[in-house]
Amino acid sequence: MSLERLLTVQTDDQPLPLESWHPTLSGELDIRVDRQGVWWHEGAAVEHPRVLRTLSRLLRRESDGHHYLVTPVEKWRIRVEDCPLLIVDAACQSLAGGNPCWVLTTQTGEHATLNGDCHLVLDEATDIPRVSLRHGLSARLSRQCWYYLVEQAECLEDAQGHLHMGIYSQGHWHALGAPMDAGDLQTPS
Repeated sequence: MSLERLLTVQTDDQPLPLESWHPTLSGELDIRVDRQGVWWHEGAAVEHPRVLRTLSRLLRRESDGHHYLVTPVEKWRIRVEDCPLLIVDAACQSLAGGNPCWVLTTQTGEHATLNGDCHLVLDEATDIPRVSLRHGLSARLSRQCWYYLVEQAECLEDAQGHLHMGIYSQGHWHALGAPMDAGDLQTPS
């Protein structure tokens, strides 16, 4: 299977109906997404923005935990080491009433708004959260983006004396890390 055939699928900015496409498994493609969100095809980095965007729009994660590139007639398994997408930018917009709304952007130019459906997820394996996206996909916050959100974060104390660091977006709390005990914080002397 060549990449050229996959790239013929129309991928304007309209969502693709991947959930309604159910072709049988065509096999595996030599495509790998590394932990830094870099896509590799046959050992070479995929650098062309249109190719990367098209591939990411055809991607879904299924209940078996594997990632697949899907068209109406083909389904190809690829390897993903962590998350297939990387959040590279975050911008806060003010909604009516002054409520914040955080919009995140992936390396492929896809936008996701943090709200009740799209939220930060804390992993025990890493300190940096990921974001739940469409079709079972996740995007890891880049370290730079995570640091930026930490700089913008609020710190709230709950009734048990635990401190929670996070941000509000569209009226929903999004934690940026595990709760901390207030007594564990060190103050400069």
